[in-house]
Amino acid sequence: MKSPKTALVIALAVLLAALVFIFFRSGAREVILRSGDTGGARAPGTDTPPPTDTKHTKKVTLFFVRPSDGLLAPEEREIALSDSLIRETEEYVAELIKGPAGELAPALPAETRLGRIYITRDGTAYVDFSRELADMHPSGTTAELSTIYAVVDGLAFNFKSIKKVFILVDGEERETLAGHIGLDRAFLPDYSRIAKI
Repeated sequence: MKSPKTALVIALAVLLAALVFIFFRSGAREVILRSGDTGGARAPGTDTPPPTDTKHTKKVTLFFVRPSDGLLAPEEREIALSDSLIRETEEYVAELIKGPAGELAPALPAETRLGRIYITRDGTAYVDFSRELADMHPSGTTAELSTIYAVVDGLAFNFKSIKKVFILVDGEERETLAGHIGLDRAFLPDYSRIAKI
């Protein structure tokens, strides 16, 4: 006859063996499910991975020149939504350089290229253009103001954290854009130059 101590040890051993069996069986199944290994066969509907293109867009307002009176008129467009303000503003200005899609006139020479945009903590944006902005500009006070405020008003209107804008040419301040309007200061937005639609 087995002693109570021996019977207890056997019972515990059997219980432990049963628990180990259950654990490994369920654990192995969970590992298989997590790894996606279903014995060489794929579950229905999993032959193609989920789409990775999660690009979203945001609507912005560009300002171009209305030929009839030289005022700025709005044109809506979409740019890629980003968690980077710099990236969004650079894309915005790139769209401005492309020019209008409709009957409005461009505000910047088509040959212009954007260098970089820097934005300080106080909301001052430094927008650096290539020299073509000045060299290919038609000149004249009205035309220069249209160019400046298409940039300044557009950035301030669409990106509320931008309060004023410095326009640079080839990384430097310039005495004037094309002979009339000085670029040696930051410009505040002036929405009075925008046509009332």
